[in-house]
Amino acid sequence: MAGIVSVSQTDLAQRRQKLRRHRQMKIIQAIWRTVAISGLAGGLLWVTLQPVWVLNDPKQIVIKSGNQVLSETAIKSMLKLSYPQSLWKIEPGAIANSLKKQPTIAQATVNRRLFPPGLIIEIQERVPVALAQRLPEANNSAKNKQSSTGLLDASGVWIPLEKYTLVNPRLKLPSLKVIGTPEQYRRYWSQLYPSLSQSSVKVMEVDFQDLTNLILKTEIGNVHFGTPSSLLPEQTKVLTQLRHLPAKINLSQIEYIDLKNPDSPIVHMIQTSPKVNSQIP
Repeated sequence: MAGIVSVSQTDLAQRRQKLRRHRQMKIIQAIWRTVAISGLAGGLLWVTLQPVWVLNDPKQIVIKSGNQVLSETAIKSMLKLSYPQSLWKIEPGAIANSLKKQPTIAQATVNRRLFPPGLIIEIQERVPVALAQRLPEANNSAKNKQSSTGLLDASGVWIPLEKYTLVNPRLKLPSLKVIGTPEQYRRYWSQLYPSLSQSSVKVMEVDFQDLTNLILKTEIGNVHFGTPSSLLPEQTKVLTQLRHLPAKINLSQIEYIDLKNPDSPIVHMIQTSPKVNSQIP
């Protein structure tokens, strides 16, 4: 029995010694891990603080729109950055948001480039669907009461022509023209344009000058829609149905087509006296 007890105590002592060594190894590993991580973090901090990671001029910025790379002049006009500036202090999200506030840009993504230091920006431009003659609002001062020409996208956002051509100098101007004040007609345009783009009757001009009577200049004559309303898609649909009108009526004799009530379109004819109006069946 004495021999058995002696062996058991020896075994327990060896186990305790192994556990101590195991704990010591764990402590040493934890210390080395801490030292390595601290060294790596310090090294990264040292690298990021080096003057090489600095934006010194717009040449270090690349802005792409599809396959097109924008010119340095366009970059300067779109980005208001101060130089020099640490690449790490720049906030890509803030730059993307500022770009999306510009009328020519629908979407933007901004990424830092490490080698060589710079920024890579990808933008999605708004697609112009109409040439817009912007009229001044009635409450503007006399010096601002001048019309200006811009572009209009499908949602009714007005884009200054000079800003768009700076980004896209090879722009082909749309054939459709819109007249009026964008802030007043934008909500109607977003309803009207999808229907116009589907219409088989060519529309050359949309006149929003008088919001009590929207007028479309088309290949079959002037069409009066009246006050813009939820009927716009239905009125445009009826306009498409009138594409065969030239086969029935001499277009030169038409004064205008009244589509204020799309269920009862009326053709107003040019007559000396009396005036003749023809209801289209």
